Amino acid sequence: MSGRSLRLFIIAGEESGDRLAADLVGELAQRFDEVEVTGVGGDRLRSCGLQTLFPMQDISLMGISAVLAQLPRLLRRMSQATDAALRYKPDAVVLVDAPDFNLRVAKKIRAANPAIPIIKWVSPTVWAWRPGRAAAMRPYIDHLLALLPFEPEVHRDLGGPPCTYTGHPLFSRRAEFRPARGERVPIGQADPARLLVLPGSRHGEIKAHAGVFGEALGFAKAHGARFEVVVPTLARLESDVRAAVSGWPVPVEVVVGEDARNAVFRSAHAALAASGTVTLELALAGVPMVVAYEPDRIIKALSGFIRSWSIILPNLILGRPVIREYLGHQFRPDMLGAALAALLHDTPERRAQIESFSELDSVMDTGARTPAEVAADAVLATIDAHKGGDRAAATPQG
Repeated sequence: MSGRSLRLFIIAGEESGDRLAADLVGELAQRFDEVEVTGVGGDRLRSCGLQTLFPMQDISLMGISAVLAQLPRLLRRMSQATDAALRYKPDAVVLVDAPDFNLRVAKKIRAANPAIPIIKWVSPTVWAWRPGRAAAMRPYIDHLLALLPFEPEVHRDLGGPPCTYTGHPLFSRRAEFRPARGERVPIGQADPARLLVLPGSRHGEIKAHAGVFGEALGFAKAHGARFEVVVPTLARLESDVRAAVSGWPVPVEVVVGEDARNAVFRSAHAALAASGTVTLELALAGVPMVVAYEPDRIIKALSGFIRSWSIILPNLILGRPVIREYLGHQFRPDMLGAALAALLHDTPERRAQIESFSELDSVMDTGARTPAEVAADAVLATIDAHKGGDRAAATPQG
């Protein structure tokens, strides 16, 4: 596509979304002489030339309580982002993560200028709750890009926008945190076993989980389990994590940064983790796990409306309950500690998880194509279809 330029307006609402969007821009830069980007993003998008309208953290909120507390600012940011996109007149708007924020911006842009194609990357969890969102998106989202292989079928069934499975970025990066042959000491030869503890990637999650996680470690130790604890974290969360683990009844090693995190994933024998994307990372690394989550008080009140049979990504991708989850009244130190002890020896529970994780490669495979390559094809196909008057872009082949 030599001699052509492309203008994109991008809003990334999370660090993971910043990475996805930057990878997309990098892929498109190989196909065009010039790719101009503006919008909202973090360090990676800024390295692509984006000058963010406001800090990405302003819309990186987790939980209904946090959203309600920041609602006036969020409404101002929505108007600011919409006005900027309309002035910029991009070839396409690409909205990554932050569905509550980005879908409202998409609706405003579509109402003001229907000629601008709008692509959403990362499907809202319509398979978990509020399935009506799928069909509701269709008038203002031209194409949806999904990270999970079952999501295109979900949107077809629910009447959602055209949807393409791009592959998950963790799957593309799995060699970074998956052990090479002989790198992980077999569980029967490890004394003590190496146990990863991951209480969450947000301040509120760490606060909600750290106390019970620490008690669970004490319970497992008191019942004879032998292990060393490693807590990998990000630099921005290091002080919170160190404070949270300071009272745990076992010695703790805190490691900071992506390289250190990848190294401990490659050597770990088991994990205690808060539910989230990290469960997929652990599964791809072949680390059996105990998963728990303490939802905020509003989510608890709405729990009756949640329709998903699991909140654990490997379970959903494999289509069966490979990993037990401990929520609500089961979020107890004794239950977590007992489940951990069962994974720190060569037990049927441990073997069953590891055998199931070996299926993920075939289920999640996109051939030799990266998520950025698949996403770039979909973005360009959507732009071409929109120019041709057909807003429902065909799903790209591959």
